[in-house]
Amino acid sequence: MSSPSRFAPEPPHRHGQPPRTAVLLVNLGTPDAPTPGALRRYLAEFLGDPRVVEIPRWIWMIILHGIILRVRPAKSAHKYASIWTPEGSPLKVWTERQAQALQQHFDSHSQPVLVRYAMTYGSPSIASQLDTLKAEGATRILVLPAYPQYSGTTTASVIDAVNRWSMRTRAVPELRFVNRYHDDAGYIEALAQRVESHWQIHGRGEQLLMSFHGVPERTLHLGDPYHCECHVTARLLAQRLGLTRDQYHVTFQSRFGKAKWLQPYTEPTVRTLAQQGIKRLDVVCPGFTSDCLETLEEIAMEVRQAFLTEGGEVFQYIPCLNAEPRWIEALAHVANQHLSGWPLQPPSTTVLEASRAAALALGAPD
Repeated sequence: MSSPSRFAPEPPHRHGQPPRTAVLLVNLGTPDAPTPGALRRYLAEFLGDPRVVEIPRWIWMIILHGIILRVRPAKSAHKYASIWTPEGSPLKVWTERQAQALQQHFDSHSQPVLVRYAMTYGSPSIASQLDTLKAEGATRILVLPAYPQYSGTTTASVIDAVNRWSMRTRAVPELRFVNRYHDDAGYIEALAQRVESHWQIHGRGEQLLMSFHGVPERTLHLGDPYHCECHVTARLLAQRLGLTRDQYHVTFQSRFGKAKWLQPYTEPTVRTLAQQGIKRLDVVCPGFTSDCLETLEEIAMEVRQAFLTEGGEVFQYIPCLNAEPRWIEALAHVANQHLSGWPLQPPSTTVLEASRAAALALGAPD
């Protein structure tokens, strides 16, 4: 008696089916609703990833399930509720719009590329979207994380999820991954235009603070390039904007736990600037390509309040790239660089007919 297969069931292979190329845009994830129950499910998946929290597994599981998931969901739900939209989570809304705009870009340039989006944690999951692309005939898939700067805590988690899906898939498509685009000229230009457009409408502050998501400092010492790539992005953006070194600051936000994280921290820096007499401060988050909890609540609300409390007068948060046309062009350029060499045109009718005829001659089902 044969043992059960570890592979998930798949539709029978169709001989002569035209191969298709696809791009899967992947963001971090978001809860399904701003409720404690939804946050508990989301945080269990997110914080349960060993890429995200790198301490001994058995110790962390006790802390996570015994303390954090009993306390944090209600607090986080309140924060999410403050930025939730009628369409849902801003991060999911913007990621979906980016995927739609990227699809429109390919269509308008007569490139037969399928575009879908997925979340590393939450829905739609990476596995479910890869299944969907396979069902649509995709045999070549480019996985494009929404993280310009590479980190083992984010980019590598996407790769892990794809690999887990591959391990249960019988007919695995050709796969490519985009690891980074922190110094891409189009990405830097899109950021610069976003800042300049904000300045034209709202005026320019005395200082520009660039806040990136933080990670534990030990990841830097263990070889993660994230810290360096954030600083490269900041330097290139400052150069494009014509800023001198004393006109901008690079900080890291969203610290979690008691360990030392990448410094300087965003909120203490903002407080110090206000105490030093800075009255007008602009803040942009170059590492976030979609507005989300960390930008709309942490920066635009909490950090803003910290600045005003310490004597600052005008705090301007500059929104993320979201679905700005210049950003979509840059994203398409990044995708096309990695799609290079893959045939984007479907086979001709003659080739398909010959393939089907050969299959039938060999006795294979059509």
